Amino acid sequence: MSRLYAKPLPGGSLLMLLLFLGVLVSSVAVSYSAHWNRQLLNQLYAELSVRDKAQAEWGRLVLEQSTWTAHNRIESLASEQLNMRIPEPAEIRMVAP
Repeated sequence: MSRLYAKPLPGGSLLMLLLFLGVLVSSVAVSYSAHWNRQLLNQLYAELSVRDKAQAEWGRLVLEQSTWTAHNRIESLASEQLNMRIPEPAEIRMVAP
């Protein structure tokens, strides 16, 4: 009757197995970290693009506001549409507080 006995592993085999598993887990972690980094970088560039578009729109709105509130435009609208005019010095009255 012959019995099959499991051969004991050499002393360094368990250490090599643990090192192999450590390297395997480490390589998967590095790959995941690189992928996550790329995703975050793409998200950052998308947000920077949104910010740049918003800044350009803000600049256009400020320019439009300065155009609409220009003194000569307001003066011409007041004289043309409301029939207003600059009073003569004799027509000006000072009111005491």
